Amino acid sequence: MTKLLTIAIPCYNSQDYMENCIQSLMLGGEEVEILIINDGSTDRTAEIANRYASDFPEMIRAIHQENGGHGAAVNAGIRAASGEFFKVVDSDDWVDAYAYNRVLKNLRHLTSRSVPIDMMITNFIYENAAFVNKKGMNYRGMLPENRLFTWEDVRYFYKGNYMLMHSLIYRTQILRDCNLTLPEHTFYVDNIYAYIPLAYVKHMFYLNVDFYRYFIGRPDQSVNEANMIARIDQQLLINQIMLDAYDPWKLPSKKLRQYCLNFLEIITTVSSVVCLLSGTQEDLDKKAEFWLSIKEKDERLYRRLRSGLMGTAMNLPGATGRRASVALYHIAKRRIGFN
Repeated sequence: MTKLLTIAIPCYNSQDYMENCIQSLMLGGEEVEILIINDGSTDRTAEIANRYASDFPEMIRAIHQENGGHGAAVNAGIRAASGEFFKVVDSDDWVDAYAYNRVLKNLRHLTSRSVPIDMMITNFIYENAAFVNKKGMNYRGMLPENRLFTWEDVRYFYKGNYMLMHSLIYRTQILRDCNLTLPEHTFYVDNIYAYIPLAYVKHMFYLNVDFYRYFIGRPDQSVNEANMIARIDQQLLINQIMLDAYDPWKLPSKKLRQYCLNFLEIITTVSSVVCLLSGTQEDLDKKAEFWLSIKEKDERLYRRLRSGLMGTAMNLPGATGRRASVALYHIAKRRIGFN
């Protein structure tokens, strides 16, 4: 039976927190299909997944596979999904009950429309005990609310505001139409997930609710600064896949083109700043080679990415410039509250 929404939970050694995630998603009832994807865990993750699948077979399925990383788990979820819509919720995150109800109500209504919705956008909240005030990402003033719209209706996205995996619910067929396949054994694949399908998205709906609760602050998380430095090669790989996905200058919508260029500016800035934070000559050379490869492939794109505010700030010349770039990064980190 086709479900309204499939939610995939990639799990790797998630025994300590996955049940909180699962239980928050079960509040959606039998309209929701929950896929617990055990990505080769060595703890009790498989046992917990099997127990939930056995106790709630009408709602939950357990999928077990050899370890392939977050991307392989998302790929498995897309392949197995029976829902008309698809969302990823990481095993250490959860969703807000009130907002969840609003999401399902609106998806249900939108499926009855003659024009199919390709993507729903919601807000997310950073959950971190270190934050005195809850911080999050919303799109008020940037996206029309509570109605179908196209890229031409999108307003200006503020710097630092962009749509992440946590924000997005895709129509499942969109992910299959674009043949989205995330690389295995690689971190930061959520950037690909939030970028490549956009060229296939025509009709969107923004629901201004704080739906996704994004836990941040564990030392083993991929967004931990030390881990990002250790995985700079993976960050650069993800950046390169996004650059190679399609030519942004050929996108038919001017608004979509502008959004994608801004997104690429953000991601290339992240790659640059991680190289700067490392500070080793090897990683500084990787940064230089990365930018040279962009210039050789598309000089127009190179100029666009380097001349933007963030691109300029993260590519100041010389040792003094590098120190200034890192200082600007730490200021932004404190002000925005990201990790």
